[in-house]
Amino acid sequence: MAEGGSTNYKRVHLTPHGNGTHTECYGHISPDPRATLNRCLRHFLFVARLVSVQPRPQANGDEVVLLEDVRRELEGGPDAAVRPEALILRTLPNHKSKRTRHYSGTNPTYLEPALAHYLAGHHIEHLLLDLPSVDREEDGGQLLAHHAFWQYPHATRQAATITELIFVPDELEDGLYLLNLQVTSLELDASPSKPILYALR
Repeated sequence: MAEGGSTNYKRVHLTPHGNGTHTECYGHISPDPRATLNRCLRHFLFVARLVSVQPRPQANGDEVVLLEDVRRELEGGPDAAVRPEALILRTLPNHKSKRTRHYSGTNPTYLEPALAHYLAGHHIEHLLLDLPSVDREEDGGQLLAHHAFWQYPHATRQAATITELIFVPDELEDGLYLLNLQVTSLELDASPSKPILYALR
């Protein structure tokens, strides 16, 4: 309308993995063109557990979220008897700069592959975290945590998803929530997404 037209029209160039919060399916690591998020994710409401965890420094200088720390949180506390469908990982410290930080080339925090394998074995279908990837930025293309979580390619968990680059405000306490995972209906391996949490009591 600013140029005299009757309507507004904007063209958007989108790269889901690099433009903020996004949800991906196993198509991210599979050559199968039918492996799209729109086909894999058919339900959008889940019981979720929010867990805050401190990454640990490794001998090589990396910061890694370890299985033992997440397992201790999941298996302890008053909510331990509830088996959530989704796990939300909030890494500490929880700086607000996570919302605008440029991660490329910084070797950001990632998950120990054993943690991803553990979550798959305990029926966590949806993993959400405030990191740019579950895997190390440069790992020679191994993507060990992606493969472990989706159990790809031998027993692929086709309905499972990973959501990266979320931000969980400090005012949300660790515990159980109802997760509404909102995505676009595009036939892609990933989509921009909007996870919304509602407290469960």
